[in-house]
Amino acid sequence: MNQRPTGQTYQHCLDKLLHLSSSMSDSNISDNTLSATLFLTGIPGMEDSHIWIAIPFCVMYLVALAGNTSLILVIVTSNTLHEPMYLFLCLLSLTDLALGSTTVPKTLAILWLHAGEISFNGCLAQMFCVHSVYALESSVLLAMAFDRYVAICKPLRYTTILNHGVIGRISFLGLFRSITVVSPFIFLLKRLPYCGHRVMAHTYCEHMGIARLACASITVNVVYGLTVALLAMGLDSILIAISYGFILHAVFRLPSHDARHKTLSTCGSHLGVILVFYIPAFFSFLTHRFGRHRVPKHVHIFLANLYVLVPPVLNPIIYGARTKEIRSQLLRMLRLRKDLV
Repeated sequence: MNQRPTGQTYQHCLDKLLHLSSSMSDSNISDNTLSATLFLTGIPGMEDSHIWIAIPFCVMYLVALAGNTSLILVIVTSNTLHEPMYLFLCLLSLTDLALGSTTVPKTLAILWLHAGEISFNGCLAQMFCVHSVYALESSVLLAMAFDRYVAICKPLRYTTILNHGVIGRISFLGLFRSITVVSPFIFLLKRLPYCGHRVMAHTYCEHMGIARLACASITVNVVYGLTVALLAMGLDSILIAISYGFILHAVFRLPSHDARHKTLSTCGSHLGVILVFYIPAFFSFLTHRFGRHRVPKHVHIFLANLYVLVPPVLNPIIYGARTKEIRSQLLRMLRLRKDLV
């Protein structure tokens, strides 16, 4: 009778694969050709718990799908929500759906089915999508901060400054920037020799994880990756902070406490989303770059999975709970559906 492989059996097979990969490298170090396939191990050191770790990951992914899809439907079908703030929120939900769908299905296949094999080009494609969506989501958050700045500091010109044409151009520039800064990763990785190395300790493909498989210097990859992080998310976070500095300056000039409170309350949801996105991002980035030998590898990978799941789960909840217009439109849609049934 066939038995399901245990965690120990899976780890034994993985150790043999690692040993074989190392032997191939030692016996033929001059073989610089790219491996046809790579192997993603999952979360190292936690193989026995893979099946249980995947359950909350799957639940969070389903919640993110339901929440962001509902948010998009509410905004698209409600004419009263076709304002700049809600259109940017719709774009944020689209990026959240893309981020989760790019990584989580493969992660669940690895954790539940031990389906860790992925083609090298498929790995590059996943890496490109992950980093591009990260950069795009950062651009969307910056655009939403600009929206709040115009709404509070220049309310009389709000509709003329942020018309649909401007929103379209901002969205296009964000997409163009994310593709432009991430595309060089592909060429930087393809130029490297890998000497048969094909086993990567992760649940999805990311730039530095692939680069560390190389048997040559990856200084250019490290420097460019750091530059992209600073110019994309770092610069965006600084500009967001500056915009909120102007917002606070305008708010504290209002005559009454009630007016200040009402104005700041319109920024609450956006600030919550910013914290949910940037705090895990900077923590993951700093520990990965400067604390790699101090923080266990399984902690890095576990945090990397939470980073692609937590923002998509919390963003629709934050906006749904704090935005009266979205709540009322969602309840109206649910009532209409119930009446039709």
